[in-house]
Amino acid sequence: MAKAGFWAIGGAEISFRADGYWYADEERIENRKIAALFSKHVRRNVSDGEWVIDIGIDRQPCKVEDTPLAIVSVDGDPDSGFTITASDEVSEALPMSTLRIGDGNVLYCTVDRGERGMLDARFLRTAYYHLATHISQSGSGPVLKCGPKVIQLRARR
Repeated sequence: MAKAGFWAIGGAEISFRADGYWYADEERIENRKIAALFSKHVRRNVSDGEWVIDIGIDRQPCKVEDTPLAIVSVDGDPDSGFTITASDEVSEALPMSTLRIGDGNVLYCTVDRGERGMLDARFLRTAYYHLATHISQSGSGPVLKCGPKVIQLRARR
């Protein structure tokens, strides 16, 4: 079914993994429109705190391996500022104060998705490398300069 470009919700274990891809059981969902649709509608279930894809009347529990969103690209530079694009196809200014470093030097930030809440997002490799070229070390650890601001990167907890 995935090869035909359609993926019905239900009947498979849906998961979003740390590699930034959606899966149905163990098969990667190759259709970018379906993957973006899932990313646009993933949220915490209010009643039990579990992750769910909520598309109107269709609701499907899903597993989130690390974060519900991935940062797929970063544009800009320290002088003009940085813009990120997430797996839900939303582009926005990088929320600098939310940048964190996790295990293996993986970068994370938190993005505001309105009624879906504040969601963590993991930087995929390409996005990480673009931003990492602008990170430097100071006496107190890694910092990122953006305009007149210097942001101290803190550890992810």
